[in-house]
Formats: sequence, C-alpha cells, structure tokens
Amino acid sequence: MTSRSRVSSLLPDFPWDTIAAVKARAAAHPGGLVDLSVGTPVDPVAPLIRTALNAVAEVPGYPTTHGTPELRAAAVEALKRRFGITGIDPAAVLPVIGTKELIAGLPRLLGLGAGDLVVIPEVAYPTYEVGALLAGAQILRADGLTKSGPRTPGLIYLNSPSNPTGKVLPVEHLRKVVAFARERGAIVASDECYLGLTWEGRAVSILDPEVCDGDHTNLLAIHSLSKTSNLASYRAGFVTGDPELVAELLEVRKHSGMMLPLPIQAAMTAALSDDAHEDAQRERYRARREILREALRAAGFRIDHSEAGLYLWSTRGENCRATLDWLAERGILAAPGDFYGPAGTEHVRLALTAGDERIAAAAQRLSSN
Repeated sequence: MTSRSRVSSLLPDFPWDTIAAVKARAAAHPGGLVDLSVGTPVDPVAPLIRTALNAVAEVPGYPTTHGTPELRAAAVEALKRRFGITGIDPAAVLPVIGTKELIAGLPRLLGLGAGDLVVIPEVAYPTYEVGALLAGAQILRADGLTKSGPRTPGLIYLNSPSNPTGKVLPVEHLRKVVAFARERGAIVASDECYLGLTWEGRAVSILDPEVCDGDHTNLLAIHSLSKTSNLASYRAGFVTGDPELVAELLEVRKHSGMMLPLPIQAAMTAALSDDAHEDAQRERYRARREILREALRAAGFRIDHSEAGLYLWSTRGENCRATLDWLAERGILAAPGDFYGPAGTEHVRLALTAGDERIAAAAQRLSSN
C-alpha cells in the first residue's frame, strides 16, 4: 500500500486543544466555570424560527443548493432593510452550511492554489489561514495595501467588524481596498458576520454603495445568522455579491452536494424576515457588554477596539497565556490572542456569549480581586 500525505499535516494544531489544561483549572473554581472563550450563543432560538423549521420537517425531497426563492428574496430584503445594501440580485445569494465551512473552502472553490497569494488580516479568525493552507496557497498577514508589494493577491479577506478585535474599518479604508483589488484583478471576500452588532460608530458592508459605488464585481460578502438570531447550531449562513462569482460557487457546490437542509432554509427565511428577535438579542448582548467591560477596566485591563462584535479585546500588558492563567484562577476562561496571529500575543478575547448569571459572576470575581 502506497504512503499518502495527511491533509491534517498541512494545518496548525487545532487552537482550542491548547487551552484544555487552563479550562480544567478554571472549571475547578468553587463557583463553577464562566466560559467566555467561544462565541457560541446561549440564548434560545426565537419561536417564529422554530415554527418555520417544523413547518417543512415532513418534506422528503432533496433541497436545492441555490436555496429556495423565498430564502434568497428574504436575504436581499434583510440586507437592504438592516444595512442599506442595495442592488443585489436574488440569484446572487447562495446559502452555505455555516460560514466557517465556506471560508475554509473558498480559496479552493475559487480555483486558487500553489503560487497564489491570499491576504488575511494581521489579527484574524484562524479559518482564513486554514482555507489558504488547504488550497496550497501562500498567506500574507497584512492590514495595509502596500505590504504585498508588486505581487497581485488572488484573494483578500476583510473582516469588519473584526473577530477577535471588534475593530470597524471606515468607509475610506474599504474604498481603498476595493480600488486596489480592482486595479490588480483580486477578489475581496468580506466576512460581515458581526455587522449587526455594532455598538460604537458605524460599520458598513463591502457591498454598500458608499464603498463600491454599486458595482459588486469581484466582491463577496459573507453573512451568518449564528449571532443575532442564535442559529449557530443550525449552520445558517449565506454569501452574496458578484453574480458571476456566486454562480461559479454555486456550480462547484452543486457537484459537491453542498446543500443546506430545507428545514434550515425555512428557518433562515423566517429569521431574515423578522427584525424584532434580532433587536431583542442585540440588547441582551449590549447589557452584558456594559457589565463585563466595566468589570474588566476596574480589574486593570485595557480594552482595545471592541466597538462592535461579540468580544472584548483585552490586555493586562503581558503575554496572553499569563493572562489566561490569571483569569483561570478566578474561574474565567478566555481565548488567548495568539490564536489569531503573532500580533495578538498580548491580548485575550472575552466573549459576551454567556448567560446573564454567568456574566454577573465573572464581573463579581473580577471586582473582588
């Protein structure tokens, strides 16, 4: 039997495995663990979404990869109503099995490979790097436009609001990225999963007319319902933008059988058609953010960026692993900043995705030390 290379050998260690010992120490706290390490929703799914899911539970046939016309229309209307994004053709909306899946496969789906350059933020969601590695592409961590030099990137990832930092890129910066990409024929993929969770200032989409002048050529926007609709377990997301790029993604995904289950499509349609449940969830996160932010500052942390998103990007001016230990002594688990690249080594990411009682417990423990 011939030997074969393992795909996993191309990838870094799974980051969450590296904090297992710290998690065990935090869990030993007499008051129990306050897990602020992962941005997973803890609040219930809205009844209207569950009703929509159940309504088609008996349908036995295969769903379409492109999604139902109702889902695509609901996405177009939601983007216009919530974020002022106009000019999207419903045919240029493609549901995906969670946005992590899409991001991990996007370079390969777009035909990138050895010799191609993928640009990711300097502090970045790890799956951007994973997707490039799986495609065999080269990676450049860069927040500015000059770092690539004369090379032409095949794909540029943006993430505004950012995970993990909560940083929001201004319209002027986004316009410069679009202009740069158009000069060089690069594709821009903007991960906008936290666009609906902006606390300070204004976050805009790459597809906003202020950014792209209504021209979506070579632009993709990636959206998730995991956060403000609490649908992480549903794996509900979509990508939209350049009709030609979306059509290419659709063609490849049809061959691969990458179909979102019909009940999930119905649930997404309901979620995208209703803003009240989103507004209620946003207010829950706003209240938790205020409590945790004040407690961290009182405990001597500095909070950087964090003007949007589900996290507080915090530092004590030391290596993030030392901060992780300090928090674990108090029964609090955070994500170390080095998960997200070398530039994050002095920060930790604390999520707002814990129940009110656990957020209150974390605040009390921080204030008592």
